[in-house]
Amino acid sequence: MMNEAMSPDALEAALRDIGARRYHNLHPFHKLLHGGELNKGQVQAWALNRYCYQAHIPAKDATLMARLPTAALRREWRRRIVDHDGEAEGDGGIERWLGLCEGLGLDRGYVESMRGILPATRFAVEAYVHFVRDQPLLEAIASSLTELFSPTIISERVSGMLAGYDFVDEATLAYFNKRLTQAPRDSDFALDYVKRHAVRPDQQQAVLAALIFKCNVLWSQLDALYFAYVEPGMIPPDAFTPDGAR
Repeated sequence: MMNEAMSPDALEAALRDIGARRYHNLHPFHKLLHGGELNKGQVQAWALNRYCYQAHIPAKDATLMARLPTAALRREWRRRIVDHDGEAEGDGGIERWLGLCEGLGLDRGYVESMRGILPATRFAVEAYVHFVRDQPLLEAIASSLTELFSPTIISERVSGMLAGYDFVDEATLAYFNKRLTQAPRDSDFALDYVKRHAVRPDQQQAVLAALIFKCNVLWSQLDALYFAYVEPGMIPPDAFTPDGAR
């Protein structure tokens, strides 16, 4: 436990160091995905399981927004919900992710049902929703700071998948275009909030731990995908099974 508080810039540097060491672009599954080394069924499994995470983001953000003390803060956070849910039917990030899944040949109704989601994916996503709902507001906001690192992984993902897979195109990956501007906007706000409000050593340690927790949420989802669909290839009962997998 630190005895002295870090400066705001030192706190930011510590947060960024966590991302440099723990963000899921370093995971072996993502290296395979970005390198064009997965087969179509494995890419489908990734998109399907990631849908569970995407679909829960607005619910997570709604629980956080309900605890924000001012209209200005709620308006700021509400944009995240609109980004994912859209303003109308057929709009928003979740709809674009469904388009990605359909572009990969998955049935929309099956994806939305989440019947084929890996148990570990579900547990990780629910843990994140519960963390944001139950932990102090400062830590809940800090857990969103993985968005600091998402532009890099998005650029790697889009270029790598377009180069490596003949079953994806720019339309399939349209979800990521919006995130290149949305994620920096959101992370700038959250980072500023954390730097202004995490002033005591215990608060700073708490926000660092919150970001580590969120990195672990993302990492554990890829652990589950790797175990089920790469090595050793043990797909749990009732989970999605690619054609020809077994």
